[in-house]
Amino acid sequence: MADLALEFGGDLAVGPTGDLQLARGPDLTRQRVLRRLLTNTGSYIWQLNYGAGLGTFVGKAGAPAAVAGIVRTQILREAAVAPTPAPTVQAVLADDGTVAATVQYTDASNGQAASLSFSV
Repeated sequence: MADLALEFGGDLAVGPTGDLQLARGPDLTRQRVLRRLLTNTGSYIWQLNYGAGLGTFVGKAGAPAAVAGIVRTQILREAAVAPTPAPTVQAVLADDGTVAATVQYTDASNGQAASLSFSV
């Protein structure tokens, strides 16, 4: 099933025909994973346990183990991510105090490996 193409913190995109652009397959999975990781826990009133709240780490001393643990827990709650093989998360403390994370997972829609990198 398609969803509107909407990167977290961005605007809706217009498709080639002038309609709202849709996200499908790997793009939709990436979009959903980012939304889950960046949404603060408790901010969706219909699903209070939804979200990893990684934005709360911004401006704080780096905690790579905490970031990796939260990502591991939350990514497996996303139906678009296949549970096997298990996703892997690497989080390291960068020189500037931020935490650089790389997540590797399998997209449940097509069975292909995907990765996502970000800093908090």
